[in-house]
Amino acid sequence: MSANALYTDLSGYYDLMCVDIDYQAQSNCVRRLHQIFGNDGKTHLDLGCGTGPHVRHFINYGYQSSGLDLNKPMLDIAQARCPEASFSVQNMSNFEVSEPLDLITCFLYSIHYNDGIENLKACITSVHKALKPGGVFCFNVVDKDKISNDLFVRHTTNQAQDDFTFRSGWYYSGEGDKQALKLSIEKTTAGETQIWNDEHPMVAFNFKALFEILKPYFEVHTFEHDYDKLLPWDLISGNALITCVKA
Repeated sequence: MSANALYTDLSGYYDLMCVDIDYQAQSNCVRRLHQIFGNDGKTHLDLGCGTGPHVRHFINYGYQSSGLDLNKPMLDIAQARCPEASFSVQNMSNFEVSEPLDLITCFLYSIHYNDGIENLKACITSVHKALKPGGVFCFNVVDKDKISNDLFVRHTTNQAQDDFTFRSGWYYSGEGDKQALKLSIEKTTAGETQIWNDEHPMVAFNFKALFEILKPYFEVHTFEHDYDKLLPWDLISGNALITCVKA
């Protein structure tokens, strides 16, 4: 299998790659944050929704949910998973909605897919414009100053006759506003192993810079990156869950 072939069919591997993620816990945590800080509305948009697992949970919670992503094959899977939802191929850096929303989410550090600070600022502007007064924007982030290039997440799983090993980790050079998400997929079939590596460019920032970008638009609440407990950010951790409320 060539690298290009695997990349083209990445949508088919995405759910396997994320099999250890507790989508329900993440969705329920953000629902709780919306109940605490938001209005009583039920319109929801998930940025970088991928194959739609978070959207599925929000629909089950009674939301009128939708999603956007740049990857059309993934959105095709999302539509099959969530036939009640609407999905659109849009860039989160500059997206539009037909009517203002009550809740916008961006899970799995996908806010970093805004490649560069200017694109991040454009995304924040688009989110603010898309929300109703009292609307909430929730997302998780990593502080560039706390990234360890040596740390990788690894898990294995299987599908039919294939064994997979997935690895992912952050890389930051130590300067500037660019970082990368490095991915590796190993597929073993009948003793033969094929390896595919990829690197996604992402925006790098520290929390101080992020808060300065958010400050003109939102009331900001910062929590520990823990979807089981709502704990205030300890000012030390390099991962955080951000909740923004539009005045």
